[in-house]
Amino acid sequence: MAIRDFGEIAEQLRRSTVLVVPGERGNGSGVIWSADGVIVTNAHVARAAQMRVQLWDGREFDAALVSRDTRRDLAELRVNAANLPAATAADSAQVRPGELAIAIGNPLGFVGALTTGVIHTVGPLRNFASQSWVQADVRLAPGNSGGPLADSRGRVIGINTMVAGSLALAVPSNAVTQFLASDPIDAWLGVNVAPVRVPLPGSRSKAFGLVLLEVESGSPAANASLMPGDILLGTDEKSFSSLDDLSSSLQGKGPRLLRLAFLRGNYERFRRVTVQLGSHGISRGAAAA
Repeated sequence: MAIRDFGEIAEQLRRSTVLVVPGERGNGSGVIWSADGVIVTNAHVARAAQMRVQLWDGREFDAALVSRDTRRDLAELRVNAANLPAATAADSAQVRPGELAIAIGNPLGFVGALTTGVIHTVGPLRNFASQSWVQADVRLAPGNSGGPLADSRGRVIGINTMVAGSLALAVPSNAVTQFLASDPIDAWLGVNVAPVRVPLPGSRSKAFGLVLLEVESGSPAANASLMPGDILLGTDEKSFSSLDDLSSSLQGKGPRLLRLAFLRGNYERFRRVTVQLGSHGISRGAAAA
């Protein structure tokens, strides 16, 4: 079924989508949420305190990280600009299965790439965390993360985040609205992790851990001398049993300390490290220069 003015709808959505460059490696997408410079992307895309964003017309701006929530995989950036082509958000609670879905992003270096599909459902994904997702059968690739998932009218219903099986998962737009309305959150540790089972010192049993695959330069983890290959076991308060436990331990705002237990080398003894979190955040009233 043809959609009237689909080309114009897609072009407007492209204008509201930005390329996010967090560092020397990789890039992602973002959505201009307000005309005065608020941009929403994924937390796993916003991996630094200062980034660059490129608009549809080729203009580039420095972007400052305002807030980052790893639990919901959302981040708020701000650029010093006005009259930007902001997207319009829809009520994700009103999205129904079978509706058309439009995804815009920058996959594999293709800026402003468009793909379409239909909504599968809105809600939690079985055996995949408890939070709600807009699930659609649109094709995503690396670089789509942080970009908009929109309805047939071009209104944003979610922020594209990941792929599970054949489905694209997007954070619902209502969750984005709640995130932006909350107090600033700074939960950046600066690592990529994977779950593992490791033998405990002096025991035949195995414990859940999170092995550090990558530690970003200048991150809180790097400043605390954590290295790739280290395995995080928990905090002073509790042992980790899932990735959500690490996300929960990072939640907060303002400068604060977090004690982490980890294994390194031959795993014969526990080590502990104190990580400084929240030292790079800026207030929502500030703007990047």
